[in-house]
Amino acid sequence: MKYRTLGSTNLRVSVVGVGTWQYGGEWGMTFTQPDVDAIFDAAREAGINLIDTAECYGDHLSESLTGNAIARDRDKWVLATKFGHKFHEPFKRSEPRSPDDVRQQLEASLKAMKTDYVDLYQYHSWGDDKFFDDDVLAVLNDAKAAGKIRHIGNSIGSNRNAKQVEASQRMGIELIQVVYNRLDRAPEEAGVFDLCREQNLGVLARVPLASGYLSGKYTTASEFPENDVRSRWHKPEDRAAKLTEVQRIAEEELPAGVPMAQWALAWCLKHPAVTCVIPGCKNPEQVHGNAAAADLDLVSDDHPQAATAGRAD
Repeated sequence: MKYRTLGSTNLRVSVVGVGTWQYGGEWGMTFTQPDVDAIFDAAREAGINLIDTAECYGDHLSESLTGNAIARDRDKWVLATKFGHKFHEPFKRSEPRSPDDVRQQLEASLKAMKTDYVDLYQYHSWGDDKFFDDDVLAVLNDAKAAGKIRHIGNSIGSNRNAKQVEASQRMGIELIQVVYNRLDRAPEEAGVFDLCREQNLGVLARVPLASGYLSGKYTTASEFPENDVRSRWHKPEDRAAKLTEVQRIAEEELPAGVPMAQWALAWCLKHPAVTCVIPGCKNPEQVHGNAAAADLDLVSDDHPQAATAGRAD
């Protein structure tokens, strides 16, 4: 594994993390605690130390499964979660975003994760109309002063939202999470990555495998079950177009002998703005496969020494 410093946070994070949306039940599978425990055992073996979860991956379900899995060595992990949504049932959410809502969500997340602090607490796809709320920011700063939050982040809903990214330093935000992959390069085109580099913001690239389309497992004939987000929120014509492009990439860009998923993760990590990728994983084998992306020549480590713990106190 290779490690990088996450922007101005002074946290040392593995270049490959673990995304956990799938544990909330919207990716065609139901996960038990032993399933999740096995995944995090594999992450430990691979040297992964960053986890990204959220309040609405189930009703704090992913947070709870994750918290149980890392309870014995919580201080070894950089734990990131988000706020601003409320899960009601699969694929249905509301957006409680008042200062009191944010305060309550933080307490619920800490309880679910069985921890007294979160390393990275991120706005979760907020529109500009609510994002620039000084009262919400005051709640976050109070929680930070109380030691419940170590760093504030922003998981931007649109990967072209330069307006929010530009305001990061002023708002005390040290981390941006954004969709970025070989099929979606909007953060490059919209100047988002330039702004991140100018402000020394850590960057987590979410959906780095384009919802699994860059895993190399699917074709234009592939079908997804009703309880899989790709059948509910992705239009068939969009899936087909993406998978057609994936086939072209496999034929023209993929180095011989390199698994597509590993190459796709490494492709993201070669961008100088990106600190870490956070692919989802459904089993220990996928964890090890994702982690192997760090071994490819496209990926560098910004320090010669490896991190020994998630905390940088």
